[in-house]
Amino acid sequence: MPLYRERAVVLRTYRLGETDRIVSLMTETRGKVRAVVKGVRKPGSRFGARLEPTSHVALQLYEGRNLDTVTQAESIDAFRGLRDHLDALTAAMAVLEATDQVAQEQEANGPLYRMVVGALRTLSETPSPLVAPAFLWKLLSLEGFHPQLDACVRCGTEVGLVAVVPEAGGAVCEACAPQSPGAEAGPALALVSRILGGGLRSVLADDGTFADGTGATVREVQRLALRAVEYHFERRLRSGALLTSA
Repeated sequence: MPLYRERAVVLRTYRLGETDRIVSLMTETRGKVRAVVKGVRKPGSRFGARLEPTSHVALQLYEGRNLDTVTQAESIDAFRGLRDHLDALTAAMAVLEATDQVAQEQEANGPLYRMVVGALRTLSETPSPLVAPAFLWKLLSLEGFHPQLDACVRCGTEVGLVAVVPEAGGAVCEACAPQSPGAEAGPALALVSRILGGGLRSVLADDGTFADGTGATVREVQRLALRAVEYHFERRLRSGALLTSA
């Protein structure tokens, strides 16, 4: 069995027998990997708490026929700031769940790995209600579902855009909107455009702008991101209800 080393984020864990556990990992060069961690649930395990969801770790593994086996694990970053903010931890769970659903086993996806690490680091250091929905929008774009936001997806006009309709694939004008858009629809469209247009850093720097008077805009961006992910990937996001209620 070949031995290899990887850097990875722990996405999810499953019990296996009395003392073992299966971990789902988003790795730097191998895509998603599922591996057995033997004896991790025994008191005094040499792996300790280094292989819990959200942990960023350096691993040594043996390659197996169905499941690999973790033989060494060193912590790169435990993102301990997530434990200090319940909303940040909830958002991190949404990031991990979406990644676990989308990532393909043994298919390298370096950009997604870097996105996950970046989202967890940001949530740990400077929690914002916009980090998780921004991650979901960027995940859609990475997977080939980038929404059309500079023209109406139904008639093509570039003026009078009023809302994002995830099922249609992007922005719609007032004439093509399926129903009268709410007051937050236009600002949410502008915010999604900034996020996907390379302005995420400035959006997070302006987070105070969305904390009070325009809180509805943040909630609408969260709601639309969840709708879009569930529609395009055809899977429910279990952490979605917690994310939109945070």
